[in-house]
Amino acid sequence: MNENKRAYSRRMIALFWFLLIGIALSVLVYLEQIALLYVLATVGLVALLLVVGFADLEKVGRENLEVNN
Repeated sequence: MNENKRAYSRRMIALFWFLLIGIALSVLVYLEQIALLYVLATVGLVALLLVVGFADLEKVGRENLEVNN
């Protein structure tokens, strides 16, 4: 088989994760676990800031972008 062909595309996997996280957050809101939601939001924000902080944006240019046409 072709190793490059996956069962699900990257978009479908991302939508699955989005749906799964949305359901989990909805359950936490329904169960009134607001303190846990605050902790998750804080940890998520810290993770996002760390990713942006350690990103090497100086070496990114238009010529380095990969075009999939």
